[in-house]
Amino acid sequence: MDAFTVIADPSRRYILEQLRANERSVAELVDASDMTQPTVSKHLKVLRDEGFVSSRIAAQKRIYRIEPSGLREVYAWLEPYVDLWNRHLNALERHLQQREQK
Repeated sequence: MDAFTVIADPSRRYILEQLRANERSVAELVDASDMTQPTVSKHLKVLRDEGFVSSRIAAQKRIYRIEPSGLREVYAWLEPYVDLWNRHLNALERHLQQREQK
């Protein structure tokens, strides 16, 4: 499965968003969403199998965290667009500065 197929699912994007700030257990992810535990676990398995998240065991809990390497393919695709946006924003900034100087 390619990275775009993985993140195409809104539930998986939601899980990634929840994990962006800090690690979370399956129970915490279930509590933060309207998904059931089996559904969250199914999506976590896809994310783990595709390298987007990893997990560790802490007592009786499995704790998940984002693995940035899983997002490399997405970033590589987006990078030229980020450069394009930056060029346009820089041009806008220069234009606005010139208007202020007049």
